[in-house]
Amino acid sequence: MLVALMVPLALTTLFFAATAIRAAIARHAVPTVETLALGAVTNFFDTLGIGSFAPTLAWFKFRNLVPDRLIPCTMLVGYTLPSMVQAMIFLILLGVLVDPVLLVGCVFALLMGAVLGAGLVAKARSSAVQGVVAVALLVAAILYAMTNLDLMPGGGTAASLPPKLTVIAIAANFGFGLLLNFGVGNYAPSLVMFSLMGMDPHLSFPIMAGGAAFAGAAASTRHIAMGKVDLRIAAGLAIGGIPAVLVAAFLVRSMPLAMLRWLVIVVVVYAAGVMLRAAYSSRREERALTVEQAVAI
Repeated sequence: MLVALMVPLALTTLFFAATAIRAAIARHAVPTVETLALGAVTNFFDTLGIGSFAPTLAWFKFRNLVPDRLIPCTMLVGYTLPSMVQAMIFLILLGVLVDPVLLVGCVFALLMGAVLGAGLVAKARSSAVQGVVAVALLVAAILYAMTNLDLMPGGGTAASLPPKLTVIAIAANFGFGLLLNFGVGNYAPSLVMFSLMGMDPHLSFPIMAGGAAFAGAAASTRHIAMGKVDLRIAAGLAIGGIPAVLVAAFLVRSMPLAMLRWLVIVVVVYAAGVMLRAAYSSRREERALTVEQAVAI
């Protein structure tokens, strides 16, 4: 069963890499040193379980690097290739220990959710995207704080789930796939869910990374085709992120991450406040435009 995932993953990685490179060349998307460094730092700690979406969102808002509407799609495209590298590593190291029905079911559900969600985020109003991203940042900050305060579920030792919980987990991953397109990472909610269900938290990583790889490739291909992405930024995240994933996966076993999480919390909460304010302003502008159009008619 593991081979049934690894072969498609390898082929999907080659296909998406070719698609992304071709699009970047066509649009003359040259990454900056800043985005290369950002991709390296966030992917390094993402491989250790901290996550990359929330700190990237915060940095984008702090530096005004990307228009709000393009933030979720740009992150998803930029982090897809590093996620694929993570998936290969975690599937090789831990995938054989996970119930194959649960593994394949969750990966496929996340993929389907991401494909359907790609069209939704492209059609969503700016205020809606900003609002969802702001909520995602606040949720990430809460999860970071709970982790530091030892309030997160510790998880169990199970490598599989009962049938009912398996169905719930697969359905939840479909929802996580939808939210990927809005800049809401699947790692944190997946880790909490599987831990509450009694699974070994370590065995959540092949499921999370495998799903993120396939889902990211499918959704990102659509975003690239629709042009709703800043490829210059995305290229920097990808190129800087891949070596960082390899370093974190093979050289780092354990390190004190609590202080780093507290620093991330501060930055993330700040970015959430900025995004909420932007969502409120965008909503007012949209209402004013609607009134003007109604008067003109």
